Amino acid sequence: MIPLTDVSRRPTTFPVVTLTIVAINVVVFIAELIGGDAFVTRWSMVPAQVTSGQHVETVLTAMFMHASWSHIIGNMVFFWAFGPEIEDEMGPWRYAIFYVLGGVCAAAFQIAFDPHSTIPNLGASGAIAAVMGAFLVTYPRDQIRSLLVIGIFVNVTYVPAVLLVGGWFLLQLLSAGTIVPGTQTGGVAYLAHVGGFLFGCVFARLFERRLAG
Repeated sequence: MIPLTDVSRRPTTFPVVTLTIVAINVVVFIAELIGGDAFVTRWSMVPAQVTSGQHVETVLTAMFMHASWSHIIGNMVFFWAFGPEIEDEMGPWRYAIFYVLGGVCAAAFQIAFDPHSTIPNLGASGAIAAVMGAFLVTYPRDQIRSLLVIGIFVNVTYVPAVLLVGGWFLLQLLSAGTIVPGTQTGGVAYLAHVGGFLFGCVFARLFERRLAG
């Protein structure tokens, strides 16, 4: 199931931060295509390097990188489905800080469970998971227009956020639980998704305008 947009509400402000983050991800991905493996190797996050004090900056840079066209397209589709509403709720600056902190927390969660891993980590999924966690606690009853894909059959359906986002998190949790702690399956860092999502659920309210203001 692929989320497309929230049909229960429309943002009252232009999602400048969400679009800026999408643009940064696209620019960095183009840089990856131009720079090749050397660029990816240098700026991806390798837990063993970070825990040894090397290339600590990659905790930030890796969250704007992607491994393939399908990786970046999938991430940006999910981001666009939930990001604008959370940006509208938090305001641009708090939202930008929340997004980065969510990505850092996701990376820290992955590192904590497998600090000696030499597998490069890259992708916006952890930060986007934080946005999805925020959406779940803020707008659980909103209806999300989604694509339901079953084989060659594609249908547009409407799913409550609590079911769609909650189901997504349950899948990440189950996937993380089937592996040795910290190990990635199929190149997917499920524990980073879990860490980012939990950050979003726990801290979203602190970044909302009503409480922060």
